[in-house]
Amino acid sequence: MAVYQKVLQYAQTTRGFYEITEDIAVFVQECGVEIGVVNIFLKHTSASLMINENADPSVLKDLDLYMRELAEDRDYFSHTYEGDDDMPSHIKSALLGVTLTVPITTKCLNIGTWQGIYLCEHRDRSYQREVVVTVYG
Repeated sequence: MAVYQKVLQYAQTTRGFYEITEDIAVFVQECGVEIGVVNIFLKHTSASLMINENADPSVLKDLDLYMRELAEDRDYFSHTYEGDDDMPSHIKSALLGVTLTVPITTKCLNIGTWQGIYLCEHRDRSYQREVVVTVYG
């Protein structure tokens, strides 16, 4: 079995959902793995990864509104070392997760037609984010 690995770096300017599907797909193609899996791991605790719809932007808008309602504006959080968005960011990361595994079929990501891979930035200010992509096949 062959194993390939690459670290992708992203610097978001603000909170939001940033599609990184193409970056992952290009690396999978470069590896030339016919059948296998790709593991995508985010090395941070205040951002997350997800697979979700990439056709209708209202899905991401609604997700953002729901996540804000779920985890923000709580006056009882004690972990506010880096600001008011600190603990809410950790909660969102814990709920969405920091790792994904996607099958590879005929050298391509085997995801649904309307699915995309997203880096979810939960902080209000810019951070450098690292995503470790490991291809097995």
